[in-house]
Amino acid sequence: METTNENAYKKAQKRVKKLKKFYNHLFSYLIINSFLVGLNLYQNPHNPWSLWVIFGWGIGLTSHALRVFAPDIFFGKNWEERKIRELMEQEK
Repeated sequence: METTNENAYKKAQKRVKKLKKFYNHLFSYLIINSFLVGLNLYQNPHNPWSLWVIFGWGIGLTSHALRVFAPDIFFGKNWEERKIRELMEQEK
């Protein structure tokens, strides 16, 4: 049986992995879209096609941010644990 410290460590480790993935995603978004805006301004400044990329990718980045920073936004903190306990009580 795992101790509370081991559980906390594993939970923190998962959180750090999620944060790292998000920050890599954000870094990629900033670098690549900066390049695309520069390319767009150099080639054809009257047709801002790079805005479509920024907008579309921005939706994905926002979704990723919500999953990382606000996972309990809809169900609240510890919702799963409370629901499991409730269902176990109903089984008795």
